[in-house]
Amino acid sequence: MSKIKRLAGETVLYGLGSILPRALNFLLVPLHTRFFAPEEYGIFTNLYAYVSFLNVIYMFGMETAYFRFASKTDIEEQRVFNLAQTVVFGVSLFFSVLLIAFSSPIAAKLDVPGNQRYVVWLTAIMFIDSLVAIPFARLRQQRKPLQFALGKLINTVILVGLNLFFLWVIYDPSFGIGYVFLANLIANAFYILFCYKALMSWRPAYDQKISGNMVRYAFPVMITGVAGMINETFSRITLEAWLPRNFYPGKSSEYALGIFGACFKFAVIMNLTVTSFRYAAEPFFFSNASDRNSPALFARINHYFIIVCCIILLAVSINLDMLKIFLRNPEYWVGLDIVPVLLLGYLFLGIYYNLTVWFKLTDRTYYGTIITIGGVVVTFAANYFLIPVWGYMGSSVATLLCYFSMTGACYLLGQRYFPIPYRVGSGLTYVTLTTLLVYVINSISITNQMVGVTFHTIVILVYVAVIFFIEKNGFKRAMV
Repeated sequence: MSKIKRLAGETVLYGLGSILPRALNFLLVPLHTRFFAPEEYGIFTNLYAYVSFLNVIYMFGMETAYFRFASKTDIEEQRVFNLAQTVVFGVSLFFSVLLIAFSSPIAAKLDVPGNQRYVVWLTAIMFIDSLVAIPFARLRQQRKPLQFALGKLINTVILVGLNLFFLWVIYDPSFGIGYVFLANLIANAFYILFCYKALMSWRPAYDQKISGNMVRYAFPVMITGVAGMINETFSRITLEAWLPRNFYPGKSSEYALGIFGACFKFAVIMNLTVTSFRYAAEPFFFSNASDRNSPALFARINHYFIIVCCIILLAVSINLDMLKIFLRNPEYWVGLDIVPVLLLGYLFLGIYYNLTVWFKLTDRTYYGTIITIGGVVVTFAANYFLIPVWGYMGSSVATLLCYFSMTGACYLLGQRYFPIPYRVGSGLTYVTLTTLLVYVINSISITNQMVGVTFHTIVILVYVAVIFFIEKNGFKRAMV
């Protein structure tokens, strides 16, 4: 079996572990938007933005360090597992104790005074996530995508079931959004049972040389992840603060944040593809690093990745009306125009992840930090100038500008230290033409929904057929 074909198969399996859970999670969007007003949903959006940020600190970049050192032939995998798990456990325990100890003032600072239980529950959620991160990374290292997918899927089924039970059966308005946090905590507790065997095999360990090397490798990855989360969550954190008063007539900034947060979820359709691919590709890149043909292989992989993402960009962006099914409250519909912009942004984020292979394989992870901090500067500046002008659309454009600039910088630096013959011209052509096609199709007004769906389906099928005709020879070689 060809390496690209095997990678594609593993990506599909990891996709089942990501797409099916997220598909079930989409059931929660109409449920949450039905029970919670945009202002209350804004609390959920705001707090989980901080959780995403802190999760990266809890992990301390040890997932990538585990892959790097577990792929070395002179170190036993169990030894690497023990060392990585020890670092993650120590870091997450330290920060969890701090957050719980100061939960009351933190809740007040986050505009949820009297609800310090939210901080405690979210801290417990993050601690469990970090505790099982290396065991899940081990499943990826051992090429067990089905087991990985099973764990993620069962967790999501529990999460959805608890949300339905809490909100439909025992709902008390005074408890409000707290039900969502509590359901997440209980569902995450399942991970401990699922990873029981791996956790029981862990023996806390420290090796002055290996642990030091792993930390030095992981620390820039962690800083990069923190900066990356700033890029991803900064818009949601600052939209409320930088949006001019009465920008949306008669609506509060909390209302705008709730609209943005709900519609932002649809960008997950592209992010799922990126995440599924990254789960399979990260150990794949490390395992093929010594192959002298790896640069050409990595270039082909990136090319086909761009094609798949362009198909997703087109299919979702010209069918925005279909997304209204998931937003039961029509108040949220006004924000759907941001979805194509966010999808394009996440497409470039996916390309960026592909390009980062050069500094991970050459142990120059500090370059990832430099690039991502540059992205933070772009994010900050773009949000500062665009939010007062375009509102949450400005936040969406800021996301696109950030990931596009990071992709460009990573490519230019990578060609200097680890040249890879990426097909830049054809990749940019696909992205540009797909974006223009989305704009043209969306400018055509079709009042009859059935006619519109039929027309959009034909456009997608023709688009895929044209791509297959152009790329068919390459596809055949890749599958051999």
